[in-house]
Amino acid sequence: MTAGPGKAGNGDPGRPAKGDCGKPVNDGLGGSPDSGAGTSLLGGVGAAQRDGAPSVAGPEPFSFELHAAQGAARAGTFQTPHGPVPTPAFMPVGTQGTVKTLTPEEVAEVGARMVLANTYHLFLRPGPDVVRALGGLHAFMRWEGPILTDSGGFQVFSLARIRKIREDGVEFQSHLDGSRHFFTPERVMEIQRALGADVVMAFDECPPGGASRSEVEKANARTLAWLLRCRDRFGELQAEEEGPRQTLFPVLQGNVYEDLRRQQARDVMSVGEWKGLAIGGLSVGEAKEDMWRTLAVLHHELPAGLPRYLMGVGYPADLLRAVALGCDLFDCVAPTRNARHGTAWSRGEGQVNLKHSRFKLDTRPLDETCDCYTCRRFDRAYLRHLVVAGEWLAHRLLTLHNLRFLLALAAEARARILEGSFESWSRDWLLRFEKGREG
Repeated sequence: MTAGPGKAGNGDPGRPAKGDCGKPVNDGLGGSPDSGAGTSLLGGVGAAQRDGAPSVAGPEPFSFELHAAQGAARAGTFQTPHGPVPTPAFMPVGTQGTVKTLTPEEVAEVGARMVLANTYHLFLRPGPDVVRALGGLHAFMRWEGPILTDSGGFQVFSLARIRKIREDGVEFQSHLDGSRHFFTPERVMEIQRALGADVVMAFDECPPGGASRSEVEKANARTLAWLLRCRDRFGELQAEEEGPRQTLFPVLQGNVYEDLRRQQARDVMSVGEWKGLAIGGLSVGEAKEDMWRTLAVLHHELPAGLPRYLMGVGYPADLLRAVALGCDLFDCVAPTRNARHGTAWSRGEGQVNLKHSRFKLDTRPLDETCDCYTCRRFDRAYLRHLVVAGEWLAHRLLTLHNLRFLLALAAEARARILEGSFESWSRDWLLRFEKGREG
């Protein structure tokens, strides 16, 4: 997959022509993924050359093929109009149309095939009409691979200062300027149509961890009713206007109530022919044991032929355990957020806080097994200095490492599933990682 600044188009040398994200260039940190010139962030050629340039999907723009399984863990390929996504896969979060501190080329070179953007934030600024006028998210971001946009529902429920839930939608006040807005399922579909992502998410209600059974039952009923409206408006938009090929993923709610999870899954499968399913309402404050139990329940309930996207989960140990329970796609802000707070991941030491004085004279790389630019170029002592001094370079270098760490972990999990060694490998990996974290 390639991503980069666009070629001149429509009289604007910095803006790609609509539907054309242009060719990548050497930005000084890594070589062009097309040419292999220079030194990439991974020490070799770019992502497209490492894995084979993604091909445009055929007549069926979205499909999922399972190649192997070991226990519940699955290795597959999710085909999209902007190329294939080998699964399991982690999707870096580009909340406002950017993965924080990184260029699209850097995101591609650390191994990302698909990224996520946020409907709520892009609705508030620059606005969906602006993004549409500039060619959609792919052209706007200069990202040529697949994009998923969430519905904005989680942000409405968690960020908005004032919100009022009604059966027809949610009224909320912007966390930026206090302006009032109203999201309906139909409006959310229209916004995501304008943004132009490959995968769009249905509008749902996500109850917090610890919600009562009655609260979850009401949220499930509302989520299902909103899904029907999302489905209908999505179909109308696809039929009535030219635009990007998209698919709609429903969001499965139910909190940690096993019977409610089962019923929600059955209800959702009965009302549409979906190309994938999202599992929501986890990693929202419930105990980890409850999350694993819920995923085990859903593994037996969901059809094997659809990709399963576990929303908001992406810490290394959580990702690996969720892969073992049948999940395929993941996203989380942890790699970039942790980087901004001076923390990084290491296979042998778990999560490392570089502010600690023990790294002051440490000349080792963050992780001796990691092939990222940060680990090849800098030692812990220098990274600690950048973190303590508050230098922006620290955010960039730690983000590069953390993203590569997760993306490489997902890729290795896939390889282990394909060769039949996932269960023993993942058990040993978790023991080493969590022992290091405890030490």
